[in-house]
Amino acid sequence: MLYWFFVKGLGGLARHRFHPVVIGTDNIPKQGGAIIAANHLAVIDDAVIPITCPRMVHFMGKSDYFTGKGFKGWFKKWWFTSVGVFPVDRAGGDKAAGAMATAREILESGELFGIHPEGTRSPDGRLYRAHTGFARLALETGCPIIPTALIGTREIQKPGQVMPGKGTVTVVYDAPIQVEKKPEEEITREDIRALADELMERIQKLTGQEYVDMYAQEAKKLLAARVAE
Repeated sequence: MLYWFFVKGLGGLARHRFHPVVIGTDNIPKQGGAIIAANHLAVIDDAVIPITCPRMVHFMGKSDYFTGKGFKGWFKKWWFTSVGVFPVDRAGGDKAAGAMATAREILESGELFGIHPEGTRSPDGRLYRAHTGFARLALETGCPIIPTALIGTREIQKPGQVMPGKGTVTVVYDAPIQVEKKPEEEITREDIRALADELMERIQKLTGQEYVDMYAQEAKKLLAARVAE
């Protein structure tokens, strides 16, 4: 796997543009599985975390990245696989079950799994309600959750902007949320939602973002409908 080659090589160029200020890396366990759970403001978020985290982080990526044809399709699949990304069908439900099983294997093998619980980038810079898959994973595995705040990435890469500009971003790895492992049959919806809400409350305090108790996907649909009117 070429993860560290890209992080050290291309990561140097990224650091030159983003000048990341990193706080709290000592909150990341030196070994063992853990979930890096962050807000999501820009495409570059998934570059900022790897170049600031002292351990390799595995992320999910859209299944489309792995199913393209021709040289372009092959290159995308090679690239994302090389940097530790694995596919997820974002239609959700049973279609995403395979990706969650892979994430669980990653955690149980003692590695880091990174996720944006909002499910998609914030359409307006506010913080949205968390999907709960990561919370179930934490309860099933007993792995801690590291609340991770990304600040300034949206200013460097605005929506629709392909090439990020220059600036300074801040990444805060907060104290872990310790999670007690539970048998699957004892995990309730209330347990899962409470853990997901606790994470977003922690992130909101770190970023200062306005919180909206709605899924980001729903907010995007509402904004699109308003534009279409």
